Amino acid sequence: MDTIFAEATPPGRGGVSVVRLSGPQARAALESLVGPVAAPRAAVLRAVRDGEELIDRALVLWFEEGRSFTGEQVAELHLHGAPVIANRLSQALLARGLRRAEAGEFTRRAFLNGRMDLAEAEGLADLLSAETEAQRKLAMRATEGELGQKADLLRAALVRAGALIEASIDFADEEVPEEVPEEVFALIKTVCTEIGALLATYPATERLRQGYEVAIIGPPNAGKSTLLNRIGQREIALVSDIAGTTRDILELRTDLRGLPVTFLDTAGLRESEDPVEAMGVARAMKRAQAADLRIHLSSADGATEVLGADDIVVQSKADLTPGTGRSISGLTGEGVAELLDLVYDRLRVRAADSGLVGHKRQAEALERALAALQVDGTMPPEFLAEALRQAAQALAMMVGRVGAEDYLDEIFSSFCIGK
Repeated sequence: MDTIFAEATPPGRGGVSVVRLSGPQARAALESLVGPVAAPRAAVLRAVRDGEELIDRALVLWFEEGRSFTGEQVAELHLHGAPVIANRLSQALLARGLRRAEAGEFTRRAFLNGRMDLAEAEGLADLLSAETEAQRKLAMRATEGELGQKADLLRAALVRAGALIEASIDFADEEVPEEVPEEVFALIKTVCTEIGALLATYPATERLRQGYEVAIIGPPNAGKSTLLNRIGQREIALVSDIAGTTRDILELRTDLRGLPVTFLDTAGLRESEDPVEAMGVARAMKRAQAADLRIHLSSADGATEVLGADDIVVQSKADLTPGTGRSISGLTGEGVAELLDLVYDRLRVRAADSGLVGHKRQAEALERALAALQVDGTMPPEFLAEALRQAAQALAMMVGRVGAEDYLDEIFSSFCIGK
């Protein structure tokens, strides 16, 4: 396998630039630049030279094969953070036969070398893209291997059941205890229950991982754009007294007390002969219906038809017309904090239902395992054993034990260079 390298820190000027090497020639390349390195995992300050030329003075770390992130020989050089220094080191590494790493190649090698399973790799990708505390916590559970540990327990139960079935086949002429079939089906029932519980949390986990959408809807001039600007604390949407100003959907992605929330400013809902405005209204309705939650802005005497049981209805422009119920003013900020509290409370309930399965690939593997386990006592033992084998294989595929090749390019392409 090639020896690869990449700058693990973001490109640009900074305090420190970390260049990472991984592969069979990592130590040789490192020592050709900084001299002999003896103790692994010990940071030493060394001069980095290409021949007689001094490139920089760097903090150097060396990790032996089997004790590194990728499982290979790994070296890190912590240089001063000027881009020209990292570029000069890259030239020296290329001259020594190393090549630049592709996106996610370090993590891909960690997976191929058995340092992590595929669910952990997906969790690491989620961790790198996490924007809120809730997403970080969710990703950390995945990177700690909880899903893989759960899959191993379920597979162990299926292996136990399969062994009992095989015993009944191989020793059909011998005396087999009557409780064996009962134990087999008890194990299958337990595994199905556990898989069902994992699948039940998938929709909530996926939404938390991707983020929630909250649509602000209402008639023209209801104050939707003003409210969006107030939430974002900056001018995001154009505000005008002219009805129908907002034609397209404007988005504000924010961290609402640890929850990832995108607020949507939509076109005013009304009948219009203007074809462009009519398109905007149609888009607004479609996006609002697909959103996780909707905030309906209405006038003091306007009737509002909600689209979902959790939808929030508030009277807008409280600075102009005092309301008798829940009211807000996007202009002055009156009631906006209380509105955001309510949005958070509604979404927090959904986030509480999240679990370990947050990717479609994982859910599909569990569904295949569950489908294979739809068996009964009338099934011949040979067919029952095959059903257990298929279910166990589906669980193994979920964490990349087998049949992961089709997913690798898609998963690791989402990583940054150097990870």
